[in-house]
Amino acid sequence: MSKEFKGYIQIYTGNGKGKTTAALGLALRAAGHGLKTYIGQFLKAHNYGELKSLNKLSRWITIEQFGRKGFIHITENPDEEDIQRAKKGLQSCLAAMLSKQYDIIVLDEINVAIYLNLISEKDVHKFLDKKPENVELILTGRYAPESLCQRADLVTEMKETKHYYSKGVRARSGIEK
Repeated sequence: MSKEFKGYIQIYTGNGKGKTTAALGLALRAAGHGLKTYIGQFLKAHNYGELKSLNKLSRWITIEQFGRKGFIHITENPDEEDIQRAKKGLQSCLAAMLSKQYDIIVLDEINVAIYLNLISEKDVHKFLDKKPENVELILTGRYAPESLCQRADLVTEMKETKHYYSKGVRARSGIEK
């Protein structure tokens, strides 16, 4: 990106489907313009379809997962392994952001990591304090804290109006996973 480029902070949140998909769409659009994106996926360690697709675009898009196999259950006391993975993930995202190799940094599911007490809101604010002017930041996940929304330049809330999950439809390969 040119030095004149102003990078903003975007948040995709809410209980509706499409937050990660929107971030991936932005990365795909950016790749079409020769921009490089780094995606750090918090809480995820599954072989989602986007991993296979993004591998074909590895010249422009790098993706890393910081979760572990299985699901994190909401508890008052998160597992120490999950906390360490999230902290390591935030450090990897910081290194990518400061490397001058990427134009866009996506912190996928970071809001949920905060909600589950894996990462503190304060640590994410410290991360934002270090954002270079010409880097675009995307934070995704339900439960975006108000303090981050206030700080962001763009906040999009995905609202579920109707979803086929309520009829028992499971996640489908290529659509939800």
